Amino acid sequence: MSDHAAVAEPVHEEAERTERPKPKRLPPYAVVVLNDDDHTFPYVIETFMKVFGYTQTKSFLLASDIHVHGRAAVWTGPKEVAELKRDQIRSAGPDLFAASKVTYPLGVVLEARPG
Repeated sequence: MSDHAAVAEPVHEEAERTERPKPKRLPPYAVVVLNDDDHTFPYVIETFMKVFGYTQTKSFLLASDIHVHGRAAVWTGPKEVAELKRDQIRSAGPDLFAASKVTYPLGVVLEARPG
């Protein structure tokens, strides 16, 4: 056996610096609630308080915005969370405040935002 230790080749920094593509950032998604003539303000407010943890005041202001403009973005964030929030709104149950039975959920869509 040889008494000489193996000498490691010098590592070239350039060889280690391989160009890796940067991951593409996904755009944020907005949860947009649509106005209708059947769901009541108390129902919408209660739903927003349950789903988003918003205060009664913030929920009322969002419901008013939906009523006046026909739609409003009520939350924005990652797509997976937006899908969950949309599904939670859709499954909020019946509007017990309505004079007539409302059998369909609030209209809600997701929209990609510039990110």
